[in-house]
Amino acid sequence: MRKMILALVVVMLTAPAWANVQISVEDEGNGVAAIKYDSTGETELVRAFALDIAFTAGDGVITDVTDFAVGDDNGGYGIFPANFSRFITVDGQTGEVADWGVAGYTPVADANDTGAAGALGGPAITIEMGSLYDTMAPGTTGTLCKIAYEGSGTVEVTANAVRGGIVLENAAQAVLDSTPTEVGGGGSNFPTDNPAYNDWVLLGEPACWCASDKGGSGYQCDGDADGQDSGFPARYRVYLGDLNVLIANWQKKAGDATLDPCADIDHKDSGFPARYRVYLNDLNIVIANWQKKDAALAGDCPR
Repeated sequence: MRKMILALVVVMLTAPAWANVQISVEDEGNGVAAIKYDSTGETELVRAFALDIAFTAGDGVITDVTDFAVGDDNGGYGIFPANFSRFITVDGQTGEVADWGVAGYTPVADANDTGAAGALGGPAITIEMGSLYDTMAPGTTGTLCKIAYEGSGTVEVTANAVRGGIVLENAAQAVLDSTPTEVGGGGSNFPTDNPAYNDWVLLGEPACWCASDKGGSGYQCDGDADGQDSGFPARYRVYLGDLNVLIANWQKKAGDATLDPCADIDHKDSGFPARYRVYLNDLNIVIANWQKKDAALAGDCPR
């Protein structure tokens, strides 16, 4: 007979790190992203996950969690420790559950639970998912669930150590390996493969750095610090307004609350030791494109 109580206790056990488990976020479009796991190559299966899923940047919010397994012995992670005692009744004699399909029984931890990241409708949630089986063990790869979201930004998945983290079959705790992922088709999105991506995040994800269909002018990396041309009649894309923005931010560093990141034309600091975000290289780009109009510039920033 399966030992339900034992399985739930195992979820909360912690032990020295034993293995790496990869968690990935795959944007499926239309406001849906899949949360997937991969423990290929490890000798122990994952028994349970306690994960924080969060928009760490951008304006995204998580509105729902769907497409998850429910119940036991189904090849998935259908035991939800955070909500088990609230919704599920176990037969005291047989140890079996008569009905897994109770409304409200989901992997999402209540926002008031200790260590929970937040509630649906906000930028972050905590999910808890465990396995219980006789013969139908979970695979080494699969989809834990899908999140529905509104807005866009950077989604990051981290292990929630307070709620148990990632626990293997032998009760050892695994190390999570995950990469922040951009989701959403609109807003101030910056290509994750761009060399300046980390700088963009560091400076608060300024929309002016982005492409023309994602909040920017498309000319910022060529010196368009003010996000507009000089107006009629000349309509210079790089002119006095841009120079004034540079002067106002000259030699400012990351962390300066008064820094306007649109003045950081080259998308990098000046290097050790000063690390000015606005300095000579930014000025040189403005000078090189001085009084140029849209037709003389590619308009393909960032690149």
